[in-house]
Amino acid sequence: MQAEGELSGIQDLAASLGITPRTLRFYEDRGLIEPRRVGTTRIYTKREAARMQLILRGKRLGFSLRDIKDFLDLYDADPQHIEQMRALAGRCRERIEELEKQEAALRQTLEELRLIESEAVRRIP
Repeated sequence: MQAEGELSGIQDLAASLGITPRTLRFYEDRGLIEPRRVGTTRIYTKREAARMQLILRGKRLGFSLRDIKDFLDLYDADPQHIEQMRALAGRCRERIEELEKQEAALRQTLEELRLIESEAVRRIP
């Protein structure tokens, strides 16, 4: 990633994060990052790079953009991050429960499909 205080252009930051410039513009349009502007050029600081890492991680974990925005807003508002951690822990618990339900449904579906497959294979002459 970039050194302390280092600035990046959109191409450089996108490449370092493994995303497209369009993805950066998307999150900017949603108000999740705020690059500086020099004319029409976007300039990203360490703060935006760190926020993008958090955004991408949140998306990978299945959080909504609203959840991610709430976490980032809490981070900015609470210097000790106590409320952010409390909200994050609660939302993580909810997400774990959602995923556990999906896991149970997937296991049941796999079991049914295996049964159907074995019955179909038995009927093949």
